Amino acid sequence: MVQAERTTADAPTAPTKPVGDRRGRPLWVRLLPYLLVAPTLLGTAYLLVYPMVRNLLISFQKFGIGQLIRGGAEFVGIDNYREIFTDDKFWSVVGRTFVFTAINVGLIMVLSTLVALLINALDRWMRLTVMGGLVLAWAIPVLAATTVFQWLFQSQLGVVNWALVQLGFEQFDGHAWFADGRSTFAIIVVLIVWQSVPFAALTLYAAMTTVPRELYESAQIDGAGPVKIFRLITFPILRPMFGLILCLEVIWVFKSFVQIWVISQGGPGDATLTLPVYAYQIAQSLNRYDLGAAISVVTVVLLTLVLLAYFRQMFKEEGEL
Repeated sequence: MVQAERTTADAPTAPTKPVGDRRGRPLWVRLLPYLLVAPTLLGTAYLLVYPMVRNLLISFQKFGIGQLIRGGAEFVGIDNYREIFTDDKFWSVVGRTFVFTAINVGLIMVLSTLVALLINALDRWMRLTVMGGLVLAWAIPVLAATTVFQWLFQSQLGVVNWALVQLGFEQFDGHAWFADGRSTFAIIVVLIVWQSVPFAALTLYAAMTTVPRELYESAQIDGAGPVKIFRLITFPILRPMFGLILCLEVIWVFKSFVQIWVISQGGPGDATLTLPVYAYQIAQSLNRYDLGAAISVVTVVLLTLVLLAYFRQMFKEEGEL
């Protein structure tokens, strides 16, 4: 009996296949994950990749209203790029776009950081109330929020003029905010910042909840104040998240179009004319779709260079650390 048990125990066992081994599975099982992802990839390629490639192609062609109707656009090489690069107005628009982006992104980062710190310091119910308000502001469609801002600053029936008159500023009775370039620029900045702060603030607050409380308690015991705690603990730990939010906001502001077009269409004059609006104006008003495509390509290249420069600097600083 013992001999039989020993013989059974010593018998070689059949080799088992690894759990992740797919060699023995049918072909359709191995292809199933790729088939499930294929519709999404095809949709993305059609909605994003194809327009980008088509836009790049048009930027090297002579493409006006005639070519749009009849077809047969001819290639002109870099003539479209040469034309926009030798135009002084194009470079003024580029400079205005960078200034517009810097002002908006700076305000967004400062205000969203302050709001996130405020939420982190509130008790539960006040925190939920503030976060609910931020979510509602964030959920409003861009076009609807832009229309509301137009009503607020309307010259005759706008709430802003009415409130200022009630406070004793009689000079704002019937004041036309959108007739002046600086006030129009400021209103658009306020609108974009108001739309952008909720996302950035909620994201930063979510990141702040991951910082260990023990670090804050130790710093407070050592006598550190709120500013020093943020500078030495919160910001260094959440620096990658701040960098991510900064990049996303740069992209969001740099490509802003709806707010500017609905409120001022780049005016009055060229006070609010940025690259996306300028490309649309050239393409639609002058029917120069080739120049509009070239301006769009330059816009993407400039935005990419800015982000690459930031990433390079960030990786360099992390390497030094």
